[in-house]
Amino acid sequence: MKVIEVTNVDFSLRHFLLPLMRGIRARGHEVIGASADGPLLEVARGEGLVVVALPLVRGLSPMAQFHAFRALVALFRRERPDLVHAHMPISGFLARLAARVAGVPRVAYTCHGFLFNQPGPCLRRAVAFAMEWVGGRLTDIYMTVSTEEAADARRLGISAKATAIGNGRDPARFHPDPAARARIRDELGTPGSRVVVIAVSRLVRHKGYPELVAAMCDVDAELWVVGERLASDHGEDLEPVFAAAGLGPRLRRLGTRDDVPALLAAADIFALPSHFEGLPMSIIEAMLAGLPVVSTDIRGPREQIVPGETGLLVPPMRSAPLAAALQRLAADPALRARMGEAGRARALLLYDEAAVVSRTLDLLGL
Repeated sequence: MKVIEVTNVDFSLRHFLLPLMRGIRARGHEVIGASADGPLLEVARGEGLVVVALPLVRGLSPMAQFHAFRALVALFRRERPDLVHAHMPISGFLARLAARVAGVPRVAYTCHGFLFNQPGPCLRRAVAFAMEWVGGRLTDIYMTVSTEEAADARRLGISAKATAIGNGRDPARFHPDPAARARIRDELGTPGSRVVVIAVSRLVRHKGYPELVAAMCDVDAELWVVGERLASDHGEDLEPVFAAAGLGPRLRRLGTRDDVPALLAAADIFALPSHFEGLPMSIIEAMLAGLPVVSTDIRGPREQIVPGETGLLVPPMRSAPLAAALQRLAADPALRARMGEAGRARALLLYDEAAVVSRTLDLLGL
C-alpha cells in the first residue's frame, strides 16, 4: 500500500510525522512525506524516506492556499496513493479536499488541535469551525491527539467516529540521566544544587513566555529556554519580552538544540504555560525525563497532568499563580522527586511512542 503523509512545515514533519513514517515503512508499506520545504526535511531523507516539498503555508491567504491545493492535487494524481493521511488545520483541510478531487480511495486526518478552540476573533473561530465541519465530511478515518477534542468532534458533528490516539515519545531517548545532568550543568556553569526550570517550545506568544519570565522574578531558580521562532510563526516578536525580563544570569537562552533529552535530564522542573495546545509532545518528553510539570489548565495538558501527583496546573495568562506553583516545587526537592517519578510512570503507561504509532497504524488499516 502507498501512503502519503501531509503536514504544514518541516518542523511538524520532523517532530510529529517521522515516527509514523518509520512505522509505515516497517510494516512493509511505501510512504511519502509532504510539507513545506525546510532544513528539517533532510532528517527524514537521511533515513532513506521520500519527502516532497510543496508550497504549503501557515495562513489564510487565498492565493497561496490555491497554489498549495493545486500542488497537492498534482502530487496525488502523480503518485496515486491508496491513502492520504493529513495533519494540522489548514494543510489538513487542503490535503483532504485535494485527495477527494484526485480520487484517492481513503482519506485520514489527525487533528493536533482545533483552531476554533483557540483564543481569537469570533469570525476567525467561525471560519475555522466551518473548515473543520466540511473537512469532517471528506474524512474516512478521523483521529485527534487529545481525548477532549475527540469528544468535541463528536459533540459538534464534525466526525461521529473521532478517535483519540494520543501522542508519544521514545522512552529510550527521554529518561533520567545523571551523567547527562552532570555534563550539561558543567558545560553551562550551573551548580548541581541550583534549581533549574526548563521550557522547550517555539518562541511564540501563546506558549506563555511573557507570563513565565514575569513569574520567574519570584522564583528561586534559573530558567533555561530551549527553542527558536520559526520563519512561519505569526504574532509578536518575543525578544523585547526576554530583554525586559530582569532575570540577569538566571535566564539562559539556549536556542535550538539537538540534545533536548540531556537538557531535560539536567533540569528540575518543566514549565509550559500555554494559552492553547493539542497534546504537547514537550510535556511527554519532560514526564519521561522524570520532571514535575507546571502547565496551564487547558485542553491537552489537563489530560496529561494529574494535579498534585505528576505536576501542577495553573490558570492561563496569569503570572502570579504560575510563580506560586514554580516556587512551591523549587523549594521542595522531595515533592519534585515524587511528582517526577509519578509522571514518568504515567508517561510510560500512556505515551510510549511505539504504542501510539502502532495504535495509529491499526486505525489506518496498515
